[in-house]
Amino acid sequence: MIRLFSVLLATLLFAGAVQAQTPLRMIANTSPPYADAQLPEQGLALEIVREVFDGTGFAPDISIESWSRAIEGAQLGVYDALASVWYSDERAKDLLFSEPYLSSELIILKHRDNPRSYNQLADLSGARLGVRRDYAYGVDFAAVHDLTLVKENHLIQNLLNLLNGTVDAVIGDRRTVTLQVHEYLRDKITHFDVVAIELPPVARHVAVSRAVADHEGIVKAFNASLAKAQKDGSIDAIVKKWDERYTQID
Repeated sequence: MIRLFSVLLATLLFAGAVQAQTPLRMIANTSPPYADAQLPEQGLALEIVREVFDGTGFAPDISIESWSRAIEGAQLGVYDALASVWYSDERAKDLLFSEPYLSSELIILKHRDNPRSYNQLADLSGARLGVRRDYAYGVDFAAVHDLTLVKENHLIQNLLNLLNGTVDAVIGDRRTVTLQVHEYLRDKITHFDVVAIELPPVARHVAVSRAVADHEGIVKAFNASLAKAQKDGSIDAIVKKWDERYTQID
């Protein structure tokens, strides 16, 4: 009986070990401080994703590529999942989204010498707004009369355009704006003002390709582990650590 029990225990432990090592090919686009090969733990979002997956039977192997390659690779099933992505109905056709694991605040910046006041989206009428290509901001820009969207691949290009007068305002994630201004434009930090327009927060998700056979199981496991990590404070501790690294722009 003891020998049988030992064999069963060893079998269960082995099965658990195998399950814990099930690889998951994931991809994220370079988007500091959320995902960047040069940052500790490859960024805030990826540190959270790994923390959550530690409580599941899956081991994420995360590559960082350009946004176009990331979204295309996940939609086609070249990669199993995206590690950090905003939800949109269009994306949900090919991807199954997890529960949100991180909230992001969108802000709009203007140059301090710009005398115009922007208190609501309608105030951007006639303005040139710097945006990033293919970003799902969740904002109905089409409802703003005569608003021109100036598209760039990177936020830093939009910020430089704001400084040289090519655009009147720039929209971006507060953490990303804060990091990039501190790293690349520290001597110009006082040239930026955050306007009073309040925008809806956006959430980051893991999104698994629907081409993956067990996509529902992967998302279910992530969601269950995420709920535990949120309850025990693990996620809050990671977010606090990252948010304390840079002084926010007001």
